[in-house]
Amino acid sequence: MGEWLLDLREVDDTRVAVAGGKGAHLGELSRIDGIAVPAGFCVPTDAFRQILSEAPTINDQLDRLSRVKPDAQEEIRARSAELRRTIEGVAIPADLATAVRSKIGATEAYAVRSSATAEDLPTASFAGQQDTYLNVVGPAAVLQHVSRCWASLFTERAVTYRVRNGFDHRKVSMAVVVQRMVFPQASGILFTADPVTGNRKVAAVDASFGLGEALVSGLVNPDVFKVRDGEVVDKVIGTKHLAIQALPAGGTEEVAIDPRQGEQPALTDAQVVRLVELGRRIEAHFGRPQDIEWCLVDDGFEIVQSRPITTLFPVPHRDDDANHVYLSVGHQQMMTDAMKPLGFSMWQLTAMAPMLEAGGRLWVDATMRLTSPAGRAAFLELAGRADPLMKDALETVLDGGDFVPTLPDTGQGGPPVGGAPAAIDNDPAIVTTLVERGEASVAALKRDIAAVTGPALFDFLLEAFQEHKRVLGDPLSMQAIMASHEATWWLNDHLLEWLGEKNAADTLTLSAPGNITSEMGLALLDVADVIRPHPEVLAFLRGGVDESFLDALPKLAGGTEARDAITAYLDRYGMRCVGEIDITRPRWSERPATLVPLILDNVRLFEPGAARQRFERGRQEARQKEHDVLSRLRALPDGERKADETKRMIDRVRIFIGYREYPKYVIVSRYFVYKQALLAEAERLVRAGVLAEREDIFYLTFQDLHAVARANEADPELIQRREEAFRAHQALTPPRVLTSDGEAINGAYRRDDVPTDALIGLPVSVGTVEGRARVILDMAEAELEPGDILVTAHTDPSWSPLFVAVAGLVTEVGGQMTHGAVIAREYGLPAVVGVDRATRRIRDGQRIRVHGTAGYVEILPD
Repeated sequence: MGEWLLDLREVDDTRVAVAGGKGAHLGELSRIDGIAVPAGFCVPTDAFRQILSEAPTINDQLDRLSRVKPDAQEEIRARSAELRRTIEGVAIPADLATAVRSKIGATEAYAVRSSATAEDLPTASFAGQQDTYLNVVGPAAVLQHVSRCWASLFTERAVTYRVRNGFDHRKVSMAVVVQRMVFPQASGILFTADPVTGNRKVAAVDASFGLGEALVSGLVNPDVFKVRDGEVVDKVIGTKHLAIQALPAGGTEEVAIDPRQGEQPALTDAQVVRLVELGRRIEAHFGRPQDIEWCLVDDGFEIVQSRPITTLFPVPHRDDDANHVYLSVGHQQMMTDAMKPLGFSMWQLTAMAPMLEAGGRLWVDATMRLTSPAGRAAFLELAGRADPLMKDALETVLDGGDFVPTLPDTGQGGPPVGGAPAAIDNDPAIVTTLVERGEASVAALKRDIAAVTGPALFDFLLEAFQEHKRVLGDPLSMQAIMASHEATWWLNDHLLEWLGEKNAADTLTLSAPGNITSEMGLALLDVADVIRPHPEVLAFLRGGVDESFLDALPKLAGGTEARDAITAYLDRYGMRCVGEIDITRPRWSERPATLVPLILDNVRLFEPGAARQRFERGRQEARQKEHDVLSRLRALPDGERKADETKRMIDRVRIFIGYREYPKYVIVSRYFVYKQALLAEAERLVRAGVLAEREDIFYLTFQDLHAVARANEADPELIQRREEAFRAHQALTPPRVLTSDGEAINGAYRRDDVPTDALIGLPVSVGTVEGRARVILDMAEAELEPGDILVTAHTDPSWSPLFVAVAGLVTEVGGQMTHGAVIAREYGLPAVVGVDRATRRIRDGQRIRVHGTAGYVEILPD
């Protein structure tokens, strides 16, 4: 088609760099048998780059734009407008203009459409970010709108989208698609998966009369059809008051629709089913659900766009066609962020249960636990005690028909939850023995791994992973953990029944001994006590430090003591970090400056000796609560028996509840040893020229990295694709429950005992507190004052040092026995977890009231 132009039939999905995402997709669509695409051509990205080269100020403008922050909307608006004016001011090259004129009839109508190289991608759709112009008539108008499409790479919405999704403005280019204009009787959008539920077996069709702009612009309420297995299973006919139609001289106009026509469906059921069949053909070709724009012309469908639906949460891959129900591991581990490939593959290799990856998260297949009536009841009760939303989500699946088959009981359902505690004595020596075993396993790992390098390292690690699972699966360890859980449940159930006390175990477990996670928070108070008397050290730390600050401390008065205190803390807890189940996350020992703001807050907010005083105060409260409970029980009928049983359970929970946090400490301790060995191997591969950077290994699975070490060869394109996929996964929010059909279910609270407008959650630590909400998503950015209430998405053990400085806790994710809940009870913080969208519904600085006993949060008037 000449030097400048490409016929759409010459383009396919491999030519995104030339034709942009939309152009490449349209070219690929035109190759699918039975799919009609309006004819046209593409002005390739080379033309756009030439336009930029002829604008001398463009580089300075792009430099200024690259420094703009995502929340600086006014500056984005101004910089974007400046770039658009510059681009539209550059004359189109004469030879390109001649080539376009040769393809355009004087009175023919065209659609002129932007096609960016970062558009309609599997990981980011960029839908609606650039401009499309319909019914453009004549060569001069087409050329003018080609220039406008180039400029639309810098619309405010496109720039904002790139900034927020980490795309470099200089690495995105623009092609332009020019197609024969279609004048449809009806048009709309087809989603080959239900965009609301995520169900891949249900297609959704939105339809209206005339051009599709009325629908995508929100000017009409379209007809909505749902199709499953070749049948319309649901439809809502919208009241369509207007349509957008083409004008004879070019452009479009809004026209009113006769009320009787507006109440009629834009498509027949037969047409809807036929359209969905075409959509399934397109979906099969591209290998993923599609968002398809279509036009009905004389009872035939023309496809004017198809892009991947990037908002659906991916489904774990299985090799069978059976139905499966998956549970989110991240919701159980209080870390729902996306994990990098090395991170999730290492967790899979060391976990006690088989796990599947999807969307950068891990999932457990719970289907078999739900098939038998007895097993289902026990599993649901266990899920409900841990996280009522998880239970409700599972019940939603089970109530939805025969998705999970019911099979005969096999007798493997397990004992009922809350029954008799495991047969283990109330002996503190058991915990001592288990801790010694854990410490020995980590010491042996450090000793044995020291001299292993190269491919032999991976063979060693595979054996170490088996030892890892043996340590975690120690039957005595499992008994100790279950003893603490069951004693907690026993106390809460029986004291509610006998005394009307709700969640009494919360107070009875204050300052329980041996909790490695709560000790970690208190130990940082002790570090602050060492630093507080040294003004030079405080001034240095307040001035801002980098990761080498420990080396500079001995030069200051009191600096050696400060360095030794921080180093000792890191020796004990430096393997921890936010999101610690992902081995790729930087540990405190790797970035010790992470702790400095927390230490300075402790210096400012607390008096010397606060750790010891806080622990002792909690111990006394627990002792007083025990005395009160036992006295009240003895006054009841059969009171001596009830008091004796309760005393045994109080002793039991205080012996074993602290140990509940220790296995996670062993896991992350071993993980840090694994990580240090793998990073040393990565440095060897960098020196050998196999990898560009040592952190490249984070985008390889353990199995991939093993193969790279054996072959001394890596695939940089694979690493780049994995990095792009990780960025896309970061934008997704995982549900609690996911089905193999793709249905994403989060569950709901079924309560009517809370005030109107209250934010409902799960009560995990008793008490009521009122204070300023501090909405914190990054622990390093915490700036706290006495009485503040921490509101965040989720908290793993690394957040514990922050807990000592707050008065209450609200999280979006969590359960009765997750880490945040356990530490909140240990510190006596009123806490409500599992509050849907808490970090968006509560504004930073608002006053809120946390009802940790009743399980809800009130937003108070300003």
